[in-house]
Amino acid sequence: MKVSTLGIDLAKNVFQLHGVDHEGHTILRKKLTRAKFVQFVIQLEPCLIGMEACSSSHYFARLFTRYGHEVKLIPPQYVKPYVKTNKTDAADAEAICEAVTRPNMRFVQIKTEEQQAVLALHTERGILIRERIACANSLRATLAEFGITIAAGQSHLTRELPAILEDGENGLSPFVRTSIYRQSKHIRELEEQVKQVEEALASWYRTQEACQRMAKIPRVGMLTATYVVAAVGNARQFSTAKQFASWLGLTPKEHSSGGKQQLGGISKRGDGYFRYLLVHGARALTAWVNRNGAVEENSWLQGLLERKHYNVAVVAMAAKTARIMWSILSHNTEYQPRQLA
Repeated sequence: MKVSTLGIDLAKNVFQLHGVDHEGHTILRKKLTRAKFVQFVIQLEPCLIGMEACSSSHYFARLFTRYGHEVKLIPPQYVKPYVKTNKTDAADAEAICEAVTRPNMRFVQIKTEEQQAVLALHTERGILIRERIACANSLRATLAEFGITIAAGQSHLTRELPAILEDGENGLSPFVRTSIYRQSKHIRELEEQVKQVEEALASWYRTQEACQRMAKIPRVGMLTATYVVAAVGNARQFSTAKQFASWLGLTPKEHSSGGKQQLGGISKRGDGYFRYLLVHGARALTAWVNRNGAVEENSWLQGLLERKHYNVAVVAMAAKTARIMWSILSHNTEYQPRQLA
């Protein structure tokens, strides 16, 4: 019989498949190795394929789509309620097969190779920056053990290290002096790699019309613009701006019952790196408004600062930025600031 819907539990080497016909009866249960998996799926008649969104799912989704299949990716947390009894690969595949047919299920947009490449650059940059911070903290701790302290900030560290290494009377032993030199050299190499990644992102940014439109928003720069376009594409998988902000974890958690609404802090669900970019962009704008006062365009933020805590206003500004982004991407429009009187 023809497989109508196929659920696939992805893994590194062993893949579990669960297929049903158009009436929902199970007609396929199969475990395949990686060598046989792709060939088996592409020889099936075109059907609906469901997979959990993970690191390799976008590659397989693009591959199977080329052979006529309709592929949908589901967030893993939405599959879990459909798992019956104990968790096994077979139970996961069956749960995916059932979840993909639900009319109200939310799906992940399939990313192109170009989108995944840009996201890989952002991941690399994040790793390099974390390593640079770790090396700088280790270097500061080593110097502090010998009574030498450096003011906070990467610029102070870069500026003061040469003088510390050249000072022969600061009590540093040759071993420590050599170690500090090696660590400072490694930090400079990391900074150079970060610059190379940012140059690659900037070159892609200049070729993308959507990124140019994103960057017209006051608190959005090259990094945020490239990430949002690579991560969400045209953003049409979100039906409303509020849903997009909720996906980013910028809206309050809700625990309401009995007609009583109870809202907590922001949920912090979704993409933490994206949320980090938006919040820090909003923090920069909020600090500027605090110092210089608001113009017409930022009057909403100024009023919020007068009523709410500073950090609450920052997150609210980030949520507003996310909603503006969704509107521009989904409707293919330009950012239009409020006209001054």
